[in-house]
Amino acid sequence: MSDSTPKDPRLEQAGATDESLQAAHEKLLGRKPDDGAHYKMLPLVLLFVFSGLIFYAGTYLNRYSVRYDASVFDENGHSTKGVVAVAKVDPLVLGKKNFEAVCATCHQATGVGVPGVYPPLAGSELVNGSEERVIRIVLYGLKGPVTVKGVTYGAAAMPVFGKVAGSGYNWSDERIAAVLTYVRASFGNKASAVTAEQVAAIHAKEGDRKEWSEEELLKIK
Repeated sequence: MSDSTPKDPRLEQAGATDESLQAAHEKLLGRKPDDGAHYKMLPLVLLFVFSGLIFYAGTYLNRYSVRYDASVFDENGHSTKGVVAVAKVDPLVLGKKNFEAVCATCHQATGVGVPGVYPPLAGSELVNGSEERVIRIVLYGLKGPVTVKGVTYGAAAMPVFGKVAGSGYNWSDERIAAVLTYVRASFGNKASAVTAEQVAAIHAKEGDRKEWSEEELLKIK
């Protein structure tokens, strides 16, 4: 009895060899079989080129990155090292600024004062005399009559400038020292400078007290 079933090539795949299947697949893919492991060089060349570029970039960044630290650029970070240097202000510059802003209203910009009301600073015995006295005048104020260059003034009291009870200005020791330094070196005066340490020492010694009188000041040498 003859087999009348038509031959279907799809039913004969079991009889195909592995080599024939591989050849058929590679033919369909449009490439030849690589029986001798003959790889193309272009991918290898690109691999080495990119590897070299990556190595070069890493070396460059390591050399020129200046030891990058993310914390340095942290806008919310806080400094943990170093000391902030504060620029010192010339006491004559600071003193002149404060004198012109406040003191010149009474004593005038030239330091000559107002006759019969405000005593002059130019040539004043108190200004050019003991630092102990003039510091107390500015720090605590002065009330009552005061004699300057043979003329008595008593119409207005010297206000309290220091950081003490009843002060209307609350100037720091540095600010008072600067003003006194400026006044003692201006308007023809030739007295020595006053330091913040001197003001602080008198401030600590006297504490909080009322205004000085000329009688009390004359007892201080």
